[in-house]
Amino acid sequence: MQVRIAKWGNSLAVRLPRAIVDELELADGQSVDVAVENGWVRLKPSRSRVRLCDLVAEAERLGPAAHPDVVAWGADIGAEGIDDAYSKPRGKPRHAKQR
Repeated sequence: MQVRIAKWGNSLAVRLPRAIVDELELADGQSVDVAVENGWVRLKPSRSRVRLCDLVAEAERLGPAAHPDVVAWGADIGAEGIDDAYSKPRGKPRHAKQR
């Protein structure tokens, strides 16, 4: 399918035919990622990015009734504590020479 490039303000634009829009389920105002690969222009629908402020606003909109119940698991009784190199306090390595 061949389409023409048209001037749009200071930019150039390609109008997508309705058949392509319908096939890809694109919508007016939707963001797309544009990339050039081996001399080809590639358009791909952008993934929506969830922002923390949007999540907080939605939680506030839903109110406290939508918050999950707190589960009281009780005290640790076994090996629940993490004991690995990443959870130890940082400092001088044990193998470092004392001066």
